[in-house]
Amino acid sequence: MAGERNVSTNKSGPGGATSAATPPQTIVYELATAHYLSRALFLAAKLKLADLLADGPRSSADLAKSTGVHAPSLKRMMRLLASVGVFSEDEQGNFGLTSVGNCLRSEVPGSQRSMVLHFGGARIQENWKELEHSIRSGEPAFRVRGVTNIFSDPLRTPQDDADFDAAMADLTRLISAAVAAAYDFTPFHKIVDVGGGNGTLMVGILKAYPHLHGIVFDQPSAAERAKVVIADSGLTARCDVVGGDFFKEVPARSDAYLLKHVIHDWTDEQSQTILRNCRRAMPANGKLLIVEGVYPPRIVESALSRAAATNDMNMMVSTGGRQRSEAEFRALYESAGFKLTRIVPTVSRVCVVEGVVA
Repeated sequence: MAGERNVSTNKSGPGGATSAATPPQTIVYELATAHYLSRALFLAAKLKLADLLADGPRSSADLAKSTGVHAPSLKRMMRLLASVGVFSEDEQGNFGLTSVGNCLRSEVPGSQRSMVLHFGGARIQENWKELEHSIRSGEPAFRVRGVTNIFSDPLRTPQDDADFDAAMADLTRLISAAVAAAYDFTPFHKIVDVGGGNGTLMVGILKAYPHLHGIVFDQPSAAERAKVVIADSGLTARCDVVGGDFFKEVPARSDAYLLKHVIHDWTDEQSQTILRNCRRAMPANGKLLIVEGVYPPRIVESALSRAAATNDMNMMVSTGGRQRSEAEFRALYESAGFKLTRIVPTVSRVCVVEGVVA
């Protein structure tokens, strides 16, 4: 039937029979109430429920005692999250971890807890409340408060910055291995990660390529956090950390300049400034490597299209930036003195957009 889509067999029709498709009205309802799950997932991460379940299933009453919340209400929230596979509920009413729920644990490989706390938290939620302002004006949400740059927002606290870095590190741990595997860094001797946050991407690349030396470059507060990560990874001898402002200048004379999820935060004009600073700093044979999603030429109903459109919208609302298509990247590169040479896909939802000095 037109307008219907297949669903998994855990959805049942009348009498318990499995439904082959979800009616379009139900799809609209699920879309309209998707924020229920987002808020519940955020609170589960905040309460560290996954950490409490690491040793095995527990009752909601037991979990409530450990977290200081109302047990019957917690049970209802746990059941909501169990309905989408974050937790499981056994016949005795105890809740356990699934592979999805395990990603909410702290300090484990593949942890996404910090990412959930950032994207499900108050700052992003407040931005999206001003979606209508962005759609009507073309401005990001923070302009409602008279702020011109989200990263210099006077309401932005050091804890906000630390939470942002932690969230980006969660995502970057997944991306760094994919980038190191898909793109050959062998020809380079020294690379700069511009806007490198706490250094997670650089750590992954340096461990995959033992001959490389790196520089993590970011705002001074982020650079201090990166020094700790680099030291903890045992890479201090091969990686420097430099604080500064990429709108003014970046470290000079490196073979490649890497920018992961930096350019999508900014307008074309702001992005040109950053890239021109990279152009001035690099040698004639240097490479520009932007690691971001590439907006597909046509949006279809798929996970890839949704990821691109979702990220693009969040950039519009939260930063004033955008996710760019191949044609938009090509134009941006040319405006900053580069030529786009190729786009290297990875197994994650990012590509390495390679450029050379024009």
